[in-house]
Amino acid sequence: MDKLTSELKERLIAVLNLTDISPEDIDEDAQLVGGELGIDSIDVLEMVVMVEKEYGVVINNKEIGERVFSTLKNLTRYVRENSPRFSS
Repeated sequence: MDKLTSELKERLIAVLNLTDISPEDIDEDAQLVGGELGIDSIDVLEMVVMVEKEYGVVINNKEIGERVFSTLKNLTRYVRENSPRFSS
């Protein structure tokens, strides 16, 4: 598994207080919001703050947020493409 994906799984578990979930339980292709993890709109706000704080990535409109937080794979891709940490 990709290091960033693994890191995002850990951060999501911590930020959303998903105490009964392990990183292995999070499928990269599964729906995040409204999916099996029970992530709702309040959780999305917490994820936006985490992504902005930890990775310097701004998600400033609903359409981008819906696309980015649709799956972990999309979140990983967006962070990698937009974070100053990963620019070459």
